[in-house]
Amino acid sequence: MYPSEYRYTHEHEWVRVEDDIAVLGVTDFAQQELGEVVFVELPEVGHVFDAGDEIGTIESVKAVAEIFTPLAGEVVEINEALVDDPELVNEDPHVDGWLVKIKFSESSDFDDLMDAEAYAEFAQQGKD
Repeated sequence: MYPSEYRYTHEHEWVRVEDDIAVLGVTDFAQQELGEVVFVELPEVGHVFDAGDEIGTIESVKAVAEIFTPLAGEVVEINEALVDDPELVNEDPHVDGWLVKIKFSESSDFDDLMDAEAYAEFAQQGKD
C-alpha cells in the first residue's frame, strides 16, 4: 500500500529521493482522512525552509490541513497540475499527486523518517 522506497513522517507525508532532490507528498492515509481535496496551496519555487516548517495547505470539503517539510532545503519545483486538478491528491497520492520537490541540504533529516512498514503500523494505529 505504501511504496517501500519512500520514507514517511508522523504528519502523514512521504518523501522520495532522486539524487539530491526530495519529492514530497501526502500519503494515501492522509488523503483518505481529508476526503475530497478541493484546493492545494504550495510555496513559491526558490523559497528556503527549515525541517519542520509549514510549506503549504491542502483544503478538502472536510478540513484544511497544513503541509510540513521534514527536510531543510530549497523548493525547486511545485506540482503545477494541482492548481487546476487538486483531486490528483486523492486519485494518486503517491505518484501524480506529489506536492513539491526540494533540493535538500541535510541528509541527516532522513534519520527520523519511517520506512514503509513502520509507517503502515503507525497509520493503522490512527485508524484504531
